[in-house]
Amino acid sequence: MTQWMDIAYNEAILGMDHNEGGPFGAVIVCNGEIVARSHNEVLKTNDPTAHAEINALRKASHLLGRFDLSDCTLYTTCYPCPMCMGAIFWARISIVYYGASMEDAAIGGFDDAKFYTMIRNPEHALDLRPLDGEETKKLFEKWQEKNDRTVY
Repeated sequence: MTQWMDIAYNEAILGMDHNEGGPFGAVIVCNGEIVARSHNEVLKTNDPTAHAEINALRKASHLLGRFDLSDCTLYTTCYPCPMCMGAIFWARISIVYYGASMEDAAIGGFDDAKFYTMIRNPEHALDLRPLDGEETKKLFEKWQEKNDRTVY
């Protein structure tokens, strides 16, 4: 394994050994240095969003003091789930190295393919009901009028 994937792998082992979550680890590298490393902590925190990639993104953003991680590279032991993929997009990371495939994860009991299918037609998976749209859309007008906003 490569140096960075080996560290991600060991993070996954650490999380599994401590019963903190599933077999997932992640490392974020910037300018040849590790900025953050993490593993899945869903069981430890009872937080369904505590995936390895999300935890690493949070740590990296905190340590670097910025939300734009476009100069960083992510190494993760498995193809990212839709939630993690969305967070990677928001962090502006453009290079992601992954180990195991989505199919490997499904065989291991983590079937992300169903979530990718649900995203294509969320109305078929969720009971999505619009409510107070006229009022809440005004928030975007207020945002556009805000002189000190930071675009992200």
